[in-house]
Amino acid sequence: MSGPRPWVPSPENRDLRQLLWHRHRLVQMRTRIMNQLQALAMNENKCWKKKLWSERGRAEFEKLPLGFWASRRRQELLELLDRMNPTIEELTAAVEQEAKKRPEALRLMTHPGVGPLTALAYVLIIGTPTRFHRGKRISTYVGMIPSEDSSAGKQRLGHISKQGSSLLRFLLVEAAQAAARIHPDWKRRYVHLAMRRHKSIAKVAMGRRMAIELYWMWRNGCEYSQSVKCGSYAGQLGTGHGVK
Repeated sequence: MSGPRPWVPSPENRDLRQLLWHRHRLVQMRTRIMNQLQALAMNENKCWKKKLWSERGRAEFEKLPLGFWASRRRQELLELLDRMNPTIEELTAAVEQEAKKRPEALRLMTHPGVGPLTALAYVLIIGTPTRFHRGKRISTYVGMIPSEDSSAGKQRLGHISKQGSSLLRFLLVEAAQAAARIHPDWKRRYVHLAMRRHKSIAKVAMGRRMAIELYWMWRNGCEYSQSVKCGSYAGQLGTGHGVK
């Protein structure tokens, strides 16, 4: 099986990928900081979860009596969080602006669960859909096809290959999870897979389905609500905002 046709990304394309990676890494750092703050609260028997990030919850958390080092840790982690939030918001706005410049990204955003981040990453990393002869090649390219181990007449599916862009794989799985929360067909498929196999396997499988659907939408020049007319997948126009 031949791979995708050669394609060389432009300097602008490569630079915009740095925007995506920078934002992604900062969000990961913010998540670790937020997890540490949650752990501090739980050490004091305060299981606030999302309440901790509300104005009232934070005020209660800051008044919570702690030891010297725990109090310092709380203060410095909150300061880091406050510095990171505006930066991430600025990068998110830049991603949204870049996605709006590209008709193909706007088209992909009509799919349930797909926001500017996933759409822009997909367009930048895939390059052009004509590089691929069929949707399954996309799954192979981003490393979402399970490895096969055939022995003694039995076929076993192993872990995914994880070749290609780890960022795009992550975003596709997250977008698929968002779609499963807001779209009945996607929810039904995910629940069915999770019951038959395992949640982690179901998430990857739905991410793979997302990659293929976006490929056909882009290649055929169709929005999600029109995809059935274009020989791809049936569905209604998505209303979700996608991955944050």
